[in-house]
Amino acid sequence: MATCPKCMGFLEEGHKCPRGVWSRLGEALVTVGIGAGVGTALCYAIEERPVTPLVLAAAALGAVLANAVRQATSPRI
Repeated sequence: MATCPKCMGFLEEGHKCPRGVWSRLGEALVTVGIGAGVGTALCYAIEERPVTPLVLAAAALGAVLANAVRQATSPRI
């Protein structure tokens, strides 16, 4: 069984190394940022003048849900 010297993954005929750390981190941060923005926007759409803890909780929930959806729908390498 051969292993890739770069990623230490199983070296098969169609092997592709996973993307780099920075591209994965960037994608995750963009996803979390968009989720936080959507959560905040929905909070303001439901409540006219929400208090700060409610806005922060909505942003955090939106970020977590967006990240969970991204992880569930992304292909496994």
